[in-house]
Amino acid sequence: MKYIYDHDMHIHSRLSPCSGDENQTPRRILDYALANGLTTVAVTDHFWDPSVGECSNWYKPLNIEHLSKSLPLPQDDKVRFLFGCETDMDMKGNIGLAKDNFDVFDFVIVSTTHFHMEGFTVPAGMTKEERKERYVRRFHQLLNSDIPFHKTGIAHLTCNLIDRSSQKAHIETVDMVSDNEFYEIFCGVARSGLGVELNIYVNWYNGDELSRVLRPYRIAKECGCKFYLGSDSHHNTNLLNAPQKLTSTLDAFPLEEKDKFIVK
Repeated sequence: MKYIYDHDMHIHSRLSPCSGDENQTPRRILDYALANGLTTVAVTDHFWDPSVGECSNWYKPLNIEHLSKSLPLPQDDKVRFLFGCETDMDMKGNIGLAKDNFDVFDFVIVSTTHFHMEGFTVPAGMTKEERKERYVRRFHQLLNSDIPFHKTGIAHLTCNLIDRSSQKAHIETVDMVSDNEFYEIFCGVARSGLGVELNIYVNWYNGDELSRVLRPYRIAKECGCKFYLGSDSHHNTNLLNAPQKLTSTLDAFPLEEKDKFIVK
């Protein structure tokens, strides 16, 4: 059975500083779900747990008290609305949410690709080769973490934040990772039960570029990974465009329902 677009597991609200859109409220997110027949959505604002250790000034205000301003989430019998977060990894590979605090959230996204936060998530001034090595290392650090993988997803693993030095530089970093390296990563992801996020701006790429971007996802599928859709919407206008973005991704990378990651 063809994979159905019936969820969106990566949505920011006005509480994320990269949003700041007063119209991007939990109520609007629920309305988006109802308008598009979605059965599950998650609000995943940026978060750093101060009990883990020091973080960047950008992350310092983004604690549980801040994210809890979304609660209680609006409810509807037709939609499962998850209280989630998007957290990060620092340069040492520490995940910004202590294991004991995972129970606060229904779903947690960990970003391995926030390379734009130099000095916090990655060293400054990396060469292309160092960027590629850091990209691979962060996947392994996540896999070696003691966290509940069954409620955790890997955010936007081929996004342009890997390298913003030019429009297509992030693709070049992905190209440098060998098939064998990706097989090792995604066989580990499949064993762990981590979800793999589909969050691809298909219209950004020509045919060859899109094929190169999709390579790790194809390998992940061969390894038996499970996938969830995430629009990464930050503004209400993004929610209006999310159905086209997510269905275009499924057109470019066809999946079946058995490939779907589901938060229990």
